Amino acid sequence: MSGGLLVAGTTSDAGKSVVTAGICRWLVRQGVKVAPFKAQNMSLNSFVTTEGAEIGRAQAMQAQACRIEPTALMNPVLLKPGGEQSSQVVLLGKPVGELSARGYHGGRQQQLLGTVLDCLEQLRGTYDAVICEGAGSPAEINLRRTDIVNMGIARNAGLPVLVVGDIDRGGVFASFFGTVALLSPEDQRCVAGFLVNKFRGDVSLLEPGLDMLHGLTGRKTYGVLPFRHGLGIDEEDGLRVSLRGAVRESVVAPPVGEDVLRVAVCAVPLMSNFTDVDALAAEPGVVVRFVDRPEELSDADLVIVPGTRGTVRALEWLRERGLADALVRRAAEQRPVLGICGGFQILGEHIEDDVESRRGHVDGLGILPVRVRFAREKTLTRPAGEALGEHVEGYEIHHGVADVTGGAPFISDDKGHSLDGCRVGQTWGTHWHGSLESDGFRRAFLREVAAAAGRRFVPAPDTSFAALREEQLDRLGDLIEQHADTDALWRLIESGAPQGLPFIPPGAPA
Repeated sequence: MSGGLLVAGTTSDAGKSVVTAGICRWLVRQGVKVAPFKAQNMSLNSFVTTEGAEIGRAQAMQAQACRIEPTALMNPVLLKPGGEQSSQVVLLGKPVGELSARGYHGGRQQQLLGTVLDCLEQLRGTYDAVICEGAGSPAEINLRRTDIVNMGIARNAGLPVLVVGDIDRGGVFASFFGTVALLSPEDQRCVAGFLVNKFRGDVSLLEPGLDMLHGLTGRKTYGVLPFRHGLGIDEEDGLRVSLRGAVRESVVAPPVGEDVLRVAVCAVPLMSNFTDVDALAAEPGVVVRFVDRPEELSDADLVIVPGTRGTVRALEWLRERGLADALVRRAAEQRPVLGICGGFQILGEHIEDDVESRRGHVDGLGILPVRVRFAREKTLTRPAGEALGEHVEGYEIHHGVADVTGGAPFISDDKGHSLDGCRVGQTWGTHWHGSLESDGFRRAFLREVAAAAGRRFVPAPDTSFAALREEQLDRLGDLIEQHADTDALWRLIESGAPQGLPFIPPGAPA
């Protein structure tokens, strides 16, 4: 078996995903053959692998940090929330049904332990190291009995655990100590130490606290990572335009044309794959914001209705907010609108949904000549085609099957036959996520939008989204290399948690 490490966190959004990616990029730059792993992920941001499996986008990003293709083994269980009480369960890349939180944690989760351990074993048999990511906090004592993603996987696979804490939120010392102290003696033996994330200021002022933490727990701190904007690429569920921060941190040329281009993204409920707009935010002169009021559409040059896990619910939300009427008026005025996946379906004439919302026939906004029927089988593909005279690639994740009855094709094959979506006037719709990451197509699309909006905006001729993403992953690797004890990290990965770590009372309740 290869070396391994589990990156846990004191809380959700402590930085587990980016720390895992950073460790992966640091290792691969040392010539180590490494892979990421997250046994169970809850996220509406997902990706399709080359074999047609759906996994969390964070794990796809981590695979890119490892310079390997993502596979279903790297995220065997994906939970996609459909509301407050239930989620779609995706097992080894394929949906297997909807479960309530009680139904999942009440028995189904524990049944999956053998599956996730088998996936991890396969990865460890192939790679020199596997860097695993936990979920939430390992000290969720109400869920420990059925846990398969934090201490459950660490104990069963013999993995050392590194606990990440977000010091920017405050209370990091109490969080570190409390996390360990709420674990059973057996679980505590796996916890090797801590990693401080998002620190601002003089590290020397923090060191006395780290020394006291070591004295209290017997565990060292493996690094203090400074606060950096724009590192949250391919987040699980945060609402942010991830690359925008990175662009602002770097030296960016001013807009090529005389005008900027303003993009408004409707912040629909259960928004999925909002990372679709990252490529727009990476363009100099493009300003992207999320909106939830109709007046916020008035000065936008392009409005995007993004993907959603609840198409009918999102449609109702748009109507309740007055955004639906604003979109209809906008389309009639020939002002640019783009619908992606669920957003594309919303722009159509009607939806037949006996799968997702089970609402049956629901009228859409009627902007595009499209009729949607929800199928029980989910479409999971990685297609390629041509649009606006440029090559375009994407990925599809949807139950809705679109019957396009008019308009012009949006994406076609090399013979001009329609592959997906349609266009009427200045309104476009497509099921393809990620299409805007194709540089040539994105530039052509932005030129069309600018012309329709009457803006003297010119896309930069040399913006490479893939290169920007690589730069960002290298920045994550730099953080680990420059601010973590990499020798000690490698000993953890290779040899496991140190022996003789003390027990911190009271431990997990019986």
